[in-house]
Amino acid sequence: MKVLLLKDPKDKDSGPDPYIKELGLYGIEATLIPVLSFEFISLESLFEKVSHPECYGGLVFTSPRALEAIKICLKDNSKNEAWLKSLKQRWNTKPAYVVGKATASLVEEIGLIPYGEKSGNAEKLAEYICSREKPNSSALLFPCGALKREVLPTVLREKGVALESLTVYQTTQHADLQESLSSYFSQQGIPASIVFFSPSGVKFCLQHIQKLSGDFINHIKFAAIGPTTADAMEAAGIPVSCTAESPTPQDLAAGIQKALHLQNC
Repeated sequence: MKVLLLKDPKDKDSGPDPYIKELGLYGIEATLIPVLSFEFISLESLFEKVSHPECYGGLVFTSPRALEAIKICLKDNSKNEAWLKSLKQRWNTKPAYVVGKATASLVEEIGLIPYGEKSGNAEKLAEYICSREKPNSSALLFPCGALKREVLPTVLREKGVALESLTVYQTTQHADLQESLSSYFSQQGIPASIVFFSPSGVKFCLQHIQKLSGDFINHIKFAAIGPTTADAMEAAGIPVSCTAESPTPQDLAAGIQKALHLQNC
């Protein structure tokens, strides 16, 4: 049983990708194909704002890429020294809100304490933030991508919780995507399931997958890592067989196993 995961592999230094490992426990052979490339921008502006925690009520991260932007800043020795000497400690007196476990672990890597990691999506994180933050208090700093959804900013604005957004990365299609998909389908055949990990993945991959699958596309069980991605899939006309209960390898693997088991009955 083969499953195609449309996501970047995990950093090689941290061992095998957890999604491949978890699906393997169900006897499912998973393959990763990177879909997105990221260009980091406004990094000087980002660190300038990070250098003034007194101006903000906390931080908001809805993407691991936003943390990567900060980690790139901290590769500079003088910036890293300033972070370790005082900035980290000063930010730790304020909440760092995160949308899931992957983002939470990166927040911990830079020495901060994550809040709200069980939220799982922007809507629930916005509710969590509003339950903790008082209206008209200091703005929360929100490093984000150019394609960010407006759900979280809109909910916070309606509740009077100030948010200062800064675009720190842009998302583009991975240079090798089309070639990688063609190679996979020619060598591995039609997978039993294909998993999308972002609305951008749907946008960049769907046309290629439809072309490569042909009439067999109706045999594929399509899965989503979360409700936002599932919404994008449905809007594009893809039937969603499975949405992970939370964006974790364990929940995704369990959902796919259930969907494929139903298919086999």
